[in-house]
Amino acid sequence: MPDGFIVRGASASDVETLVEFNRALARETEDRELDPYRLQAGVAGLLARPDAGFYLLAERHARAVGGLLVTSEWSDWRSGFFWWIQSVYVRPDFRRQGVFRLLYESVRRQARQRDDVCGLRLYVERANLAAQTTYRALGMRATAYEVYEEEFTGGSS
Repeated sequence: MPDGFIVRGASASDVETLVEFNRALARETEDRELDPYRLQAGVAGLLARPDAGFYLLAERHARAVGGLLVTSEWSDWRSGFFWWIQSVYVRPDFRRQGVFRLLYESVRRQARQRDDVCGLRLYVERANLAAQTTYRALGMRATAYEVYEEEFTGGSS
């Protein structure tokens, strides 16, 4: 582990930091401004429901420098859960220092200790070649799948 870094589970006291990370991530990757009130409700809502997922934070000298979200998807074909890594963010001044690697290895270690997790997945913007290179270096590979969605706006309906 790089000097002075730790990885820990996030708690309700980390909502402000996670909101900050998610807003910065949306700006950088999609040039999108997220509604801070909805985002705060979303982060706090997940933290209040451990069955829905969990956040991990990387810290150096008690300062959060990176984080990610893990949610799960049941695979009937494999009779297990894929853990989806989402909302990956590392502060710009801490990039290329192994922060994401620490977070990923922590998720991987936790997943491998469970009998009901069959793998890890994430999605990445097609144009984000730096992230794709990082993911390949960690042993991940691109799949044959494309992601499609229908997004409902105006609430959780």
